[in-house]
Amino acid sequence: MNNPIFNRRRVAAAALAAAAVLTVTAPSAFADSTPSKGATASAPTTDGAKGICKREPKADKRVERALNRLDGGVTTVGSVARMQQRDDNAKKEGHTAIATLLDHKLTYRKGLVTTLQQRQKDLKDVAAWCAANNNGTK
Repeated sequence: MNNPIFNRRRVAAAALAAAAVLTVTAPSAFADSTPSKGATASAPTTDGAKGICKREPKADKRVERALNRLDGGVTTVGSVARMQQRDDNAKKEGHTAIATLLDHKLTYRKGLVTTLQQRQKDLKDVAAWCAANNNGTK
């Protein structure tokens, strides 16, 4: 019984059994626990205008970059025109499943352009409001 191979197998089997027990019982232990005091957030007391005014210039640049990319030509990765070309190529080659996927992605990108254009208008209004209200500290 002092065979080293037998001892290794026994230790490995015990470790495997312990791991199986922990795997089965651990999720139920976490499910029963209640969140601690630090895990819950209190209700907001302001609208966060100061932080929004602080982040507005970066957000505006990010939206501008995204719109420029989406409005780019066929050679611009991520553009609507490039996705349209890929969709047309898939339809021409008879790859219907690929064409369907690309068509859905194209529809999403076109909707994203509209959403980002609206966000750009909203950010202009926010920038004007921040300038008139001391960057949200009033």
